[in-house]
Amino acid sequence: MSEIVERLIIDLLEWIGPNPRPYAETMEAWRTSCPRLPVWEDANDRGLVRRHHTAGRSMVSVSDAGVELLRSHRRPR
Repeated sequence: MSEIVERLIIDLLEWIGPNPRPYAETMEAWRTSCPRLPVWEDANDRGLVRRHHTAGRSMVSVSDAGVELLRSHRRPR
């Protein structure tokens, strides 16, 4: 996986943050048709995000695997 896509996946996970975001908002911000920047697709394929329904809305949140990836990429202060 390219370093650029990996960094963008980290950005996606940080953007989603600790609270779920609406799926439509996530797709508006992160879906791309560029085959060289498959950020959303790679994050999904790797199980770093999860899609679920809450109060009749489709939501996206960071999975446990995504949280672990974020922890492994944080720089010590």
